[in-house]
Amino acid sequence: MISIDNVSKHYGSFQVLTDCSTTVQKGEVIVVCGPSGSGKSTLIKCVNGLEPFQAGSITVDGISVGDPKTNLSKLRSRVGMVFQHFELFPHMSITDNLTIAQVKVLGRSKEEAADKGLKLLERVGLKAHAHKFPGQLSGGQQQRVAIARALAMDPICMLFDEPTSALDPEMINEVLDVMVELAQEGMTMMCVTHEMGFAKKVASRVIFMDKGQIVEDDAKDAFFGNPRSERARQFLAKILQH
Repeated sequence: MISIDNVSKHYGSFQVLTDCSTTVQKGEVIVVCGPSGSGKSTLIKCVNGLEPFQAGSITVDGISVGDPKTNLSKLRSRVGMVFQHFELFPHMSITDNLTIAQVKVLGRSKEEAADKGLKLLERVGLKAHAHKFPGQLSGGQQQRVAIARALAMDPICMLFDEPTSALDPEMINEVLDVMVELAQEGMTMMCVTHEMGFAKKVASRVIFMDKGQIVEDDAKDAFFGNPRSERARQFLAKILQH
């Protein structure tokens, strides 16, 4: 579904990614973790062309992301992306947030789009809030709306960029519960997250990054049970000790 092959990226003289390679098969859930500044978010944003890269190649469902001829808008309409800060339109109701892209990008009728949006709101437990505005919802509720909005486009895979890091601790589980359900239903997912409980529960593999490089790419049991690198061992010791 996703193939990342020797991808490198730099901002001027600062190297953000160095020779990153991995693949994500259909139905796999890949958790990308590592210290701040290790390139995790940049890597995931490269996957749907939100960040350009200077070397290597990325293909999503056989389509080359870096090819100048690729219609990135069309590709992004098939790749769901959930950001750290929700990125909902504050001046639109929840229903309108869920329907606008369906109508404008997929060409659905307003009725069809609204029907799909309501079903997904019900799925994430927020049907009663359909006519509210984002500012009237909690952070956890807004993030669940953002997930529903991504799902409304019938994506072939979902990318999550630290979806719980801006939330209060009490709200994290309500978002992770939706993500766990998606994973169990077979959605192909690539998640940048520090939520190791989520990783242990649903990840097929864990990718550990440091200083712009993929240091480990291993099955979750191997990663948590016996990480190969000293750097990953230090990282896990710090975040799992409490």
